[in-house]
Amino acid sequence: MPTYTHLGVFSDWVAAAQSRQPLYPFAPPGVETQARVRDVLGFCGGDESPRDPAVDARWERDGVAGELLSWSVGYGPRTQAVVLRPAGVTDPLPGVVALHDHGGFKYYGKEKIADGPDATPPVLAAYRAKFYDGRAYPNDLARAGFTVLVHDTFMWGSRAFPVETMPMPVRDMAAAQLRMSPPEMVVPVEVEFYNLAAAHHEHWAAKYANVLGATLAGVVCYEDRVAANYLLSRPDVRGQRIGCIGLSGGGNRAAMLNATHDRMGSAVIVGQMSTYAGLLDHNMSHAWMLFPAGWARYGDWPDLAACRAPSPLLVQYDLGDDLFTEQGMRDADWRLRACFAAAGRPDGYSGEFYGGPHKFDRAMQASAFEWLARTLA
Repeated sequence: MPTYTHLGVFSDWVAAAQSRQPLYPFAPPGVETQARVRDVLGFCGGDESPRDPAVDARWERDGVAGELLSWSVGYGPRTQAVVLRPAGVTDPLPGVVALHDHGGFKYYGKEKIADGPDATPPVLAAYRAKFYDGRAYPNDLARAGFTVLVHDTFMWGSRAFPVETMPMPVRDMAAAQLRMSPPEMVVPVEVEFYNLAAAHHEHWAAKYANVLGATLAGVVCYEDRVAANYLLSRPDVRGQRIGCIGLSGGGNRAAMLNATHDRMGSAVIVGQMSTYAGLLDHNMSHAWMLFPAGWARYGDWPDLAACRAPSPLLVQYDLGDDLFTEQGMRDADWRLRACFAAAGRPDGYSGEFYGGPHKFDRAMQASAFEWLARTLA
């Protein structure tokens, strides 16, 4: 019997769980699996339109025309977002929702990946240098001929919980961590403190979601569907379908948005794909979004991502990604191919493997942009 470092004397818990019922059974793409995904995620159904959307500002910078937007999702503060398009272009263009990552960095949301009218703060420039090859890739995607929406989602940026509402033990733990390990000079103290506190607070938010009959993944995905519906309502978006793209937690969000929104015409998941078995004893520190309660009884993570096959799906894997094992990624690639074969369109899925750590670099971005242009044409 395998021994799991994270479980120790409870290593036999895995076999005990598997003896109760099959785990990760193959969930073939189709309406039944799609309905099951919605049921497991929760927070689905009803009106998913943005409420009282408004354009709060406009600008033009470096060949990109931008709008600062806001709307209500029905609770909490207003969501802030940006729409980016190539400057000087008035014709409708293919639409893409670019989804910011998790990154253990909740102080900012959309700003982590997209440039607005102002200069990029040093802390975000350093962040992008590490994960995005120094680029604000949604702006580059807009320059390539797309209408791109980037919005804050639940717990990030404009949708973040104010620190004063977090329980005192959460704030105390963050303060103790900050004293023990002060941030690098490029990271403002208030940003580091908030990110530390928000990491502990995510568990509280997940518990509240469960008590409210949902999951944290489901709440985030609902807000992403509201954003997608806003983008679809714009006259400068061409066609009846749009795409979505994201790295890491953004890839997590892309998988769920693609699974639950019938007008997603193409999806790109970057650095967020593995079988669940591949996570055992290797990396369980991912966000709660990757673990919607109960899904493992019905399918694996690749099955969720592919439940709308043959709708086009590109997954990009980083072979040196310390968040996943190579075997877990290879097994996920095989399972995704099986899903699209079952849907009768094996060419609807593309899996790309790159060297290096967890990232979405320029070569990966170029391939993803081409995929979106081709599949949304």
